[in-house]
Amino acid sequence: MQIDLSGRTALVTGSTQGIGQAIATGLARAGARVAVNGRGEERVAEAVRTVRADSGGGDVTGAVGDLATERGAAAVLEAVPAVDILVNNLGIFGAAPPLEIDDAEWRRYFEVNVLSAVRLIRAYLPGMKERGWGRVLNLASDSAVAIPAEMIHYGMTKTSLLAVSRGFAKDAAGTGVTVNSVIAGPTHTGGVESFVRELVGDTLPWEEAQHEFMVKYRPQSLLQRLIEPEEIAHLVVYLASPYASATTGGAVRVDGGYVDSILP
Repeated sequence: MQIDLSGRTALVTGSTQGIGQAIATGLARAGARVAVNGRGEERVAEAVRTVRADSGGGDVTGAVGDLATERGAAAVLEAVPAVDILVNNLGIFGAAPPLEIDDAEWRRYFEVNVLSAVRLIRAYLPGMKERGWGRVLNLASDSAVAIPAEMIHYGMTKTSLLAVSRGFAKDAAGTGVTVNSVIAGPTHTGGVESFVRELVGDTLPWEEAQHEFMVKYRPQSLLQRLIEPEEIAHLVVYLASPYASATTGGAVRVDGGYVDSILP
């Protein structure tokens, strides 16, 4: 399958590293003009260089702004006034005893993981509908439907993204714009490596630590390993393409078989 996104503009939020950077690279390889987003000028500039190089000289630019704030969102919208493909990848995660998560932390997770996506959908979706083509993809997680005891606040935000995706898909019905969420299982990034170490300790070699984490904390995984960021990116690039024109309002999985429940 040859995916050609030439002439399309994409914004990938939280794309200076990890899954977001892999998605930005995949979209650029497919020919899209890609805007990389992060909070700091230096990190965004570095990520732009990396994505451009890894995509073979793709058309890559930067959009600096903290999307958890209205001011940051306004800065990103000024840098990228219109997009054809919006990938809401920005997110934070971390383990915490459920009864010790205070109001401020609940709000912080909602602002970063949910409201940042809603702000951009409100801004970009009308233009997509007017042009008769567009893709909105919200990065959810297996934690959306199998809430982990150590990350209830994170799981709550990812469940919210499923509702956000379904609702905006209904708003865009019949316009040529699709809105979907991608349920990603535990993925091998620097942040997840730190998270795994936090839970299983620093004494084991990485391969053993990864295996212990999956067996103890994510036992439903059929892969029994972490997913690589590029594996998430492959699915996102497909969903952003014309080939996925009949897929909307869905929660599409690349979760390693972790979730057994059937989503509505």
